[in-house]
Amino acid sequence: MEDTYKETTSSNQYSELRAIIHQGLLDQLKEHEIDGPYFINLLNDYMAFWDIKNGLIRDIQQRGVMVEWRNSDTQFGHKKNDSIAELIRVNTQMMRILQQLNFKVQVPREEPEDDY
Repeated sequence: MEDTYKETTSSNQYSELRAIIHQGLLDQLKEHEIDGPYFINLLNDYMAFWDIKNGLIRDIQQRGVMVEWRNSDTQFGHKKNDSIAELIRVNTQMMRILQQLNFKVQVPREEPEDDY
C-alpha cells in the first residue's frame, strides 16, 4: 500500500491498487447486503476522493510543505502548501463515507508463532 505515496508509482500499479480497493469495498457492500444504486454511488464518491487524496499527496511530495509565491518582481515569499489542509479535509470525508457505509477496516492478523 505504500506505493500510493511514491512519485515513482507507475500508472499501472496505481490502477491495480485502485481496482483492488474498489473490489474490496464492493465485496463489503455485498456482504452487508447494501449494494443498491445509492450505496454504489457513495462507493464511487469514495474512490473519487481516493484519487484526489493521492494527487494531493503527490503534490506535497513534489512541492513540499512550503511553496513559493510571487505576485510581482517585488512581492514574493513562501506560504504553506494548501494541499496539506485539503488532504486533511479529503481524508475526513473519506472516513465519513466509510462510516456511512458502516465499514470497518479489516487488518489481517498474523498468528503468533509457538515457541514450543
